[in-house]
Formats: sequence, C-alpha cells, structure tokens
Amino acid sequence: MDLVDPFGRTIRDLRISVTDRCNFRCTYCMPEEGMKWLPRSDVLSFEEMERLARMFVERFEVDGLRLTGGEPTVRAHLPVLVRKLAELRVPAGSSSPLAGQKPDISITTNGSSFRLLAGELRDAGLDRVNISLDTLQQEKFLQMTRRDELVRVLDGIEAAKEAGFSPVKINAVIERGVNDDEILALATFGRERDVEVRFIEFMPLDASGHWMSDTVVTQDEIVAMIGAVYPIEQVPARGAAPADRWRYLDGAGMIGIIPTISRPFCGDCDRVRLTADGQFRTCLFATDEFDLLTMMRRGANDDTVAAEIQRAVGTKWAGHQINQVTFTRPVRSMSQIGG
Repeated sequence: MDLVDPFGRTIRDLRISVTDRCNFRCTYCMPEEGMKWLPRSDVLSFEEMERLARMFVERFEVDGLRLTGGEPTVRAHLPVLVRKLAELRVPAGSSSPLAGQKPDISITTNGSSFRLLAGELRDAGLDRVNISLDTLQQEKFLQMTRRDELVRVLDGIEAAKEAGFSPVKINAVIERGVNDDEILALATFGRERDVEVRFIEFMPLDASGHWMSDTVVTQDEIVAMIGAVYPIEQVPARGAAPADRWRYLDGAGMIGIIPTISRPFCGDCDRVRLTADGQFRTCLFATDEFDLLTMMRRGANDDTVAAEIQRAVGTKWAGHQINQVTFTRPVRSMSQIGG
C-alpha cells in the first residue's frame, strides 16, 4: 500500500537517525559545548529500527533508506544494522523500480571514520555514501567543524571509492562570507577526484539560531560561478530527488545543487524522518513529532504503529515556508533531527 500525503505525494524515502551524537561540532549543526546527548535507553535499538523500517518497506512500499546522525559511524556495530536492512524486500507488486528487491540503502557521514568501516558497510549491503566536506582549507575546516580532521575526511572519501561505492557524493553546505570563495575549488576537487559534489544552500537549522536569508548563496549564483570556468548543462528534471544536477560538457562528471531556499522542492518531496529517539517527522522543518518509540515499548502492535504513521503523514505540509512570515524554526537543531 502506498503511503500518500494530503497533496498526493507518495512517500518513498525514509531517513533514519541512528544517533544524536557526533564527533564534530559543525557551526551550522550544533553548538560548540553544552549539547545534552540522549540517554542510551532513549535511543532506538537496531531491532526497533529494523521493525519500523520493515513496516515502511513491506507495508508502505518505501524503497529508499538513508542512515544519518548526528554522525552515524559513531554508533557501534553499524554494519549489523545495515545487514538487517539489506534483508528487507520491497513488495513484488509495488510500482517501485525496486519491486521484489532490497531497498536502496545509503548513508550521510562526515567521513572521518569511514576508512575503518567502508569495506564492512559495503559487504553488509550499503549501496551509496554521501560525505560532508564544506572546505578544502585546513584552518577553515577547523573553524567550521571545530575539529582538525580534514586529512581523515579526505582519506574517508578515498576509502569509499576503494570500497566500490560509485558515485561517491560530497555534500558542501555553502554559507556566504564563510566558504563561498571555495565553490570553484570544490568543483575542481570533484572533477579531479571523480566524485560528485552537491552544493547545499544554507538552511535555518544552524545551532546558534543566527541564520539570515542574506547568508544563502543561491543555486543561480553557484551555477554561474562554476559555468564561467567549466561549461555545464543541466540534466533532466530531478523528480523527487532533492538535487538539481548539471554535467560538465567535457565529460568530467557532474555537480548537484540542493536549492532548499531559492527553489524549494517541497512539491515533489517523498521523504519522512525518524529521529534517534523514535520521533517520526514528516518534514525536516516540521514543528510536530509523533512518538513511535513509546508506542512500541508500550506493546503496540504493527497495525497500531502503522496507523499512527499514516495519521502523521496525513499532516504533512505543502512546504516549509522559509522566508515567509508564517515560518517557525524547529525546536531541534540539525544534529538532533538527522540530516
């Protein structure tokens, strides 16, 4: 059965935050100090994640599962979870291109520990990896992440390629006055390393709460800057995918841009989210959450939990309303919601 929201959008993608903890302190994600981590007992177990993922895949025909954090690789024994998820199957009668197959399983990571896990995650059934890299300058990396880990992140990118992930995608959040002077350098890095860089417009989920619209470098600006040096052309429409994509005319790969602010893709959104403490969210910017963890631990059966999921999807917004007077920032920061 398809899971359809009030605006006719079919849910196909579930983001699962496996932990709220992180070994970085990125300025747009969490404060430098003072984070209160969830008690271990309040975090979904692998068995609970598998149970919920099974409902989404087998009952609601969701065909994409993305593991996020915090930083997902700090969760112990992560390949065990991936292996559990890889055993799920999209119903054979589904309209999904993956009907009868396992869902697409991906991860978003800062890459600093990926060298240690790349091969094991690949063997367990992980299909794709996105690695966050906002700057190629060591001092700026330290400033933005508050950790001196650039060398390890770059090595993590190479480890992902060596393990056979293709394409390896790089997520770069661009903030005016911080790293917008590196847009071309990041594009060049992608061309030279054979990885796909995805530039992300800066969103109002920064830890300090100081986000202003003038800090956003728009998709048009990014395209113009790169296209002036490396001729590019846009590829066909993204559908439900969050990134618009361009190919280099000389064949040296692709770039993507996620224009959350300047050209919201809410009309095609097929994503929902589970936080590490089992709260179900229908939008990254949602102000309401639905407590599935408590339901399960109080003995609710799958039919009851599935009905709550359907009820929640029935409240999914048309769009996030950023830059409108009605916009309300979520109470949680990005690290607590899951990227």
